[in-house]
Amino acid sequence: MTADEIAGHMKTGEFEFLDCRFLDFPGLWQNCTYTASEVDADRLAGGFGFDGSAIRGWQAINESDMLLVPDCDTARRDPFAERATLAVICDVRDPVTKKTYGRDPRAVAKKAQKHLEATGIADTAHFGPELEFFLFDRVRFDQTTNAAWYEVDSAEGVWNRGSDHPGNRGHQIPIRQGYFPCPPVDTMHDLRGEMAATMQSLGIRVECHHHEVATGGQQEIDLRFDALLPMADKCMFYKHVVKRVAANHGRVATFMAKPLLGDNGSGMHTHFSLWKDDEPVFAGRRYAGLSQLGLWAIGGILRHTPSLLAFCAPGTNSYKRLVPGFEAPVSLVYSSRNRSAAIRIPRYDDRPGSKRLEFRCPDPSANPYLAFSAILMAALDGIQNEIDPGDPVDLDLYDLEPERFAAIPRTPATLDEALSALDADRGYLLAGDVFPADLIDGWIAYKRQHEVDALRARPHPHEFEMYFHS
Repeated sequence: MTADEIAGHMKTGEFEFLDCRFLDFPGLWQNCTYTASEVDADRLAGGFGFDGSAIRGWQAINESDMLLVPDCDTARRDPFAERATLAVICDVRDPVTKKTYGRDPRAVAKKAQKHLEATGIADTAHFGPELEFFLFDRVRFDQTTNAAWYEVDSAEGVWNRGSDHPGNRGHQIPIRQGYFPCPPVDTMHDLRGEMAATMQSLGIRVECHHHEVATGGQQEIDLRFDALLPMADKCMFYKHVVKRVAANHGRVATFMAKPLLGDNGSGMHTHFSLWKDDEPVFAGRRYAGLSQLGLWAIGGILRHTPSLLAFCAPGTNSYKRLVPGFEAPVSLVYSSRNRSAAIRIPRYDDRPGSKRLEFRCPDPSANPYLAFSAILMAALDGIQNEIDPGDPVDLDLYDLEPERFAAIPRTPATLDEALSALDADRGYLLAGDVFPADLIDGWIAYKRQHEVDALRARPHPHEFEMYFHS
């Protein structure tokens, strides 16, 4: 829509409200809803004022005034609102200078696109993320001075196999055996179908949906690839739809990376390709049908993965997923078929237009605007500096001799390690001012203060088992 079209819909009464949505620093949607009488073309162009100091990781209290400026191209009817509501994603700007706010994730994505075009390497970066998530029937957690605990539950969970509940039919999914079962074992098929249909109604093209590996309700809905900014926008609508449909059916969805002990975590395997003048830059005659530029892009991503993960695996919980033994991509190598490698080159379809990389380390707790932008910047750095990715590893990494396996570089073991890597290896992100230094410094400071140090200071329940009788 255009601003005039939105204003016209508000004036005629087709919509009663305009719901303005934007991201906080870590990547959760925030919103403020305006009545139709307050919406006209001038307000849509000039923006709506709000207090930026109340948003996580943003402005100081003495610089609190900010503007929400709707991106009218993103406007969609809210399928969940009881009153007729038009939802729109907004950019964040300074009310004095009218410039985009440096810590607005959408601003980073827009600058990444401009930087890509300026390099002359390509004009479009396509992203196709596979977001995994869990659907639980119940969740409880708390942290007090003298107690810390959590509990999630799902009728599909193997721990409920012996339940005497009248509804128990014995179809619980064993650990790591939840991939692609049919109903009635897969009890979430129709629920995922409703989610996928709702996404389609919002103009988000869905390719497929299925149950994922873990017991206890792990799911996946795959989207058709798109360019960087619109795909990041779609990821936010995706999460919103999943959470709202789940809530409407008395369930709760989570995109945290590792909610269950001893079973697979949730990843966001990210398919990535570059195009120029509608031609695939990564297609060629080298390994697995890649071009030399595609191999250099792999080299850049692998070299920068430790710092990339500060954005792509952004939580302390993310590194409970990135451990060997659960198809986790902890080895910094590439392969055409090995799913434990950090980068895989899919071979389902070897047509040039399907040639892409799959970066398997990210998880769905990531802010997609920052994660996709960082991946693009690492790939461009690899191409511009002709970074050799080394030889591919097509063997089962877990069957290698211990000495050879130990010699393979690994992903960081903790968020703190990833943040240290980001602090030391940030030059490729600063190119073209895509990631301002202030944003990187703010990200490191926020994550260390509110997540790393917050967890470090808390006794863990398992520590009582290990140390209580010391």
